[in-house]
Amino acid sequence: MNRSEVIAVKRRVALVTGGATGLAVQIVLDLAKAGHDIVINYRSSEQQALDLQQQVEQLGVSCAVIQGDVTKLEDCERLIEQGLARFGTIDICVLSAGPYMFERRKMVDYSIDEWQQIINGNLDSFFYMTRMLIPQMREKKWGRIITFGFQQAGHASGWMYRAAFAAAKSGLASLTRSIAEEEADAGITINMICPGDIVGDNKEKRIKDVKDHQSVDTAPVGRPGTGEDISRVVEFLSSPQSDFITGSIIEVSGAFNIFAKHGGTTNSDE
Repeated sequence: MNRSEVIAVKRRVALVTGGATGLAVQIVLDLAKAGHDIVINYRSSEQQALDLQQQVEQLGVSCAVIQGDVTKLEDCERLIEQGLARFGTIDICVLSAGPYMFERRKMVDYSIDEWQQIINGNLDSFFYMTRMLIPQMREKKWGRIITFGFQQAGHASGWMYRAAFAAAKSGLASLTRSIAEEEADAGITINMICPGDIVGDNKEKRIKDVKDHQSVDTAPVGRPGTGEDISRVVEFLSSPQSDFITGSIIEVSGAFNIFAKHGGTTNSDE
């Protein structure tokens, strides 16, 4: 086997932040099924991360579990350093971790710490990690970075009672597009996925699990969204054949408008 053949069969390595729970579970599993070695990052869900690691390894690929809080610069740096030390490369980075405040609150009612946690975890963490990842991706002339937003994030829409989160994700949408242009000639694609109203246990389910589930909040396509709906897009964007798709903001909503959920607009209560 010559060197080019060795490179061709070498597995790529995917890092998934916040990878132990929620939407990230199916992302981790589907990337592993596609043959990628996996780095699962978690903040506090250690047991879930270890359980998921077992499932990944049963698929025949390697998996590392690394604790880290993406709101903190030092944790982001340690996460990348340990991932590179374990595998020697990180080819795909899925930034699915992102602090969110479920309590509806006007901007002036945020504490400084709350504001900074949401901004740091959803926006600054992209800078913290990609500034370390991109140089080694450039060397290989290949990389995939996937960020997460919310519906209409690409239009810098307002979101009443979610000001910090909306500001961070809208900023991240612009940053996603900006860096996609900067790194296009290096073979690195950067895209954002904006999930629709995927809630509760459905975040960790497969599509087949909800085929017959309908409620007043069912999306116009006739079923709720699931984690697999998101993971299928992640897997597609991660493939070598998706190199022409970069700087894109992709909504996965089943035509359901989360802002009209209660008959309002982007100013409606969620």
